[in-house]
Amino acid sequence: MIKPLTAAISSILLLSAISASAHAQDAAPAAGTNTAQDTGTQDAKKKGDKVVDLNRVIVTGTRTAKAVDEIPGAITVISKEEIQHTLLVTEDATAVLARTVPGYAESSQAMSNTGETLRGRIPLRLFDGIPQGSPLREGTRNGTFTDMGIIGRVEVINGPSASEGIGAAGGIINYISKVPTKQGTETTVTTRYQTQGKGGSEGWKTGLTFAAKQDAYDLLVAASYIDRGISYDGNGRRIGMNTSGSLADSTSKNLFLKGGFNFGEGGTQRLQATYSRFKIEGKGNYIQVLGCRGPDDDPPCDVPRTNTSEKGHIYGSKDAFNDFKQYSLEYSHSDFFGGSLDINVYKADQAMRYLPELDPAKQDPLFAPLGTLWEQSEIDSHKKGIRTSWTRSDLFDVTGLELHTGIDFGKDQAQQRLALTNRLWVPPMNYKSTAPYAQLSWDIGPVTLSGGLRRENDKLTVDSYTSTYYNNRVFVQGGGVKYTESLKNLGAIWRIGDEWSVYAAYSEGFTLPNIGIPLRNINVPGQSVDRISDLAAIIYKNDEIGFNWRGERASFGATHYISKSPFGASLAINPDTNDFILSRAPVRIEGTEATAEWRFDEQWKVTGLYSHITGKTSFWSADAAGRYPAGGLNKPMGVLDINPDKFAAALTWKFLPNADATLGFTSLFGRHLSGSDTRAFDGRTYTYNEQTHGYTLFDLGVNYDMARYGKLSLGVENLFDKQYVLSWSQLAGYQNYWAGRGRMTSLTYTITF
Repeated sequence: MIKPLTAAISSILLLSAISASAHAQDAAPAAGTNTAQDTGTQDAKKKGDKVVDLNRVIVTGTRTAKAVDEIPGAITVISKEEIQHTLLVTEDATAVLARTVPGYAESSQAMSNTGETLRGRIPLRLFDGIPQGSPLREGTRNGTFTDMGIIGRVEVINGPSASEGIGAAGGIINYISKVPTKQGTETTVTTRYQTQGKGGSEGWKTGLTFAAKQDAYDLLVAASYIDRGISYDGNGRRIGMNTSGSLADSTSKNLFLKGGFNFGEGGTQRLQATYSRFKIEGKGNYIQVLGCRGPDDDPPCDVPRTNTSEKGHIYGSKDAFNDFKQYSLEYSHSDFFGGSLDINVYKADQAMRYLPELDPAKQDPLFAPLGTLWEQSEIDSHKKGIRTSWTRSDLFDVTGLELHTGIDFGKDQAQQRLALTNRLWVPPMNYKSTAPYAQLSWDIGPVTLSGGLRRENDKLTVDSYTSTYYNNRVFVQGGGVKYTESLKNLGAIWRIGDEWSVYAAYSEGFTLPNIGIPLRNINVPGQSVDRISDLAAIIYKNDEIGFNWRGERASFGATHYISKSPFGASLAINPDTNDFILSRAPVRIEGTEATAEWRFDEQWKVTGLYSHITGKTSFWSADAAGRYPAGGLNKPMGVLDINPDKFAAALTWKFLPNADATLGFTSLFGRHLSGSDTRAFDGRTYTYNEQTHGYTLFDLGVNYDMARYGKLSLGVENLFDKQYVLSWSQLAGYQNYWAGRGRMTSLTYTITF
């Protein structure tokens, strides 16, 4: 365990100890609880005899403002400034994560977030604490659910966690909306134009944000519209339309409303209502033309070529879209029986449609001759729930002893249909969850000890259904599966003087294995939902150690973790359909991350990050009839689960009092994976081989503040127009051979009045 940690630290130090923003970010106060909502005019708060900088608090996982240096584990807080810099370069919703979070994979540059894992697993994405997407049928569309222009900060808890409920296998990513902080009213207008300098690549955005704060009342209203053109790669060739949904040739509409007021003696109570509506939809001007990987492809080619697009529209097809609606009502009381109470009632709906495909799994001779049906699928998800928490400091009059407890209730329903022929592909799945929890932390001088337990009492219900023609139209008996798990976490952090801290932590996470995939792939008669072993829950166990150093002008941190799941899940590709299939077998992931920052003076700053992840699973899972156990951990986990090593850095120069420029790069390393195993039961031999090629991309952002006349910004993505293929696209799969975007130039003008 020491060797990779030492190697990572050495690499970073040799490269000027540069890093991105983990553990110490200059960010606006967190939103989502009363204690964090009304701190805009405060500089610090007292906790015992210690002053806590409110720019370094986090609400994710605790649901009340808590200092980062009292939480054992790797925390990343992405500030408003970092979000704004990324938006100068690209409007991709997940690009800021790829640039600032060490363990986050490369951005897919698409409407979907296929391959975008956190530490090799699917993260739980929250918007103001409310879950996005559904673990019942992970459609890889839960990364694009709002306009990033309304996000004030992003809080990331790295590694499995049960603190926010089901689904946080890789960690928790909480997008927190902006908060009005100035008395009076403020209106911001944003306009943006982007182009790749080629026909049809032009795009534009207009957005308006209105913020008002008057005594105990505040209001935030935001609306935006984005129109995107087609994308080109570094060779000037159109990029193919992504079968899971493209950002190219699309429009986005966003409306966000948030209003609240404080009341009661001393303003200790708050009521807040939020509404969010976001829709991104393809314009349907282009169709995909498949590429070819080489002589071994079908059909073969001498010169490899990636997918491209040409003008046209498939008759009868509909546009791909992501459609999110979210409502929430939150009540908080900062002096409820000596503690802070927070109750959040929410409802969230998501619908997503995919592009038409000549997929063998979607064919049916009752509707069209085999091989001629261009079918599209749709996933619908509906969630509602109540999240509660109560936090009491100095419990039993013990200084530094804090209790955080509550109970969460949730209902989740998801299904997948074949839209053009109205066929059921994945039956409606109904999931109910009741989860009480309790967390204790104790500050003993420079040491904080913490531990907690969350009890999941959940049930999945699926009605009887019949599979599709491709899966032999078999009848599947409905049924229910109960999930009861007690999930623990333990941790300790030791603050050594004013500059150093070290920590160790153990945490457990809980999720479901993308249940829709095994349900839709059943093709043998006599199956019953409650007897399908692939529906069993996944329990993740994570061990982590790390340290942080913060000096006057520099900071540095590193962490090493091991994540295990005895009955885990990983993705593989069906060689007959090239579609995803779920593999249930033991999984072990190990990784090292390092981050740092160095401010030379008031004009110069350099930041950077490094991530190294490896993963192993089994070639086969345990036999349902008990004839043989699961195989050993001999199969390397490939790019569908584990992203290659990543190194990123950025240099910021404030060359004028009202102007600055940031030059950054992100480098993904090449990687060759191989492994084999032989099953003693039947002598069958398994092999796996995967090779991906790395690439490095540069980006540039320049800001010029014209005071009352607004701010003018220039952004250049892929500055040197590099030609490359996305890492997860380098693995042969269903129509997935896509190049990445070439150089994109953007001009943004923002004015506030």
